[in-house]
Amino acid sequence: MSLIPSFFGNNRRSNSIFDPFSLDVWDPFKELQFPSSLSGETSAITNARVDWKETAEAHVFKADLPGMKKEEVKVEIEDDSVLKISGERHVEKEEKQDTWHRVERSSGQFSRKFKLPENVKMDQVKASMENGVLTVTVPKVEEAKKKAQVKSIDISG
Repeated sequence: MSLIPSFFGNNRRSNSIFDPFSLDVWDPFKELQFPSSLSGETSAITNARVDWKETAEAHVFKADLPGMKKEEVKVEIEDDSVLKISGERHVEKEEKQDTWHRVERSSGQFSRKFKLPENVKMDQVKASMENGVLTVTVPKVEEAKKKAQVKSIDISG
């Protein structure tokens, strides 16, 4: 029997922040309980990472959605100015005889919205999905090439 109390406990699998053998990084928010309305929004932020780049011809959005099928994802234009990417990742079936040691993959609904600039063609938006990456292309309106125009100004006086 040890006279010194153990910070590691008797179980070597403990997730103590003092355990030098733990592979987990300490998360100060891990034990906090969030309201269900907030957790859905947090899920959207963490599970649907989106890059947005602007080229000369279009705005291009790329969303990482690993393991999802195109049937599980929706791309919509709201109010003629907002691009909405949403979907739902379903929970894996649990078998009664299975023992789960760790569950880190998230499930549930996600939604991301982006306010689009005025110089886009809303009626020509295209989306494709390949290898878990959703690509949404929003073409830009071609700006009329400005001709050098000369306008005479009358001088008064």
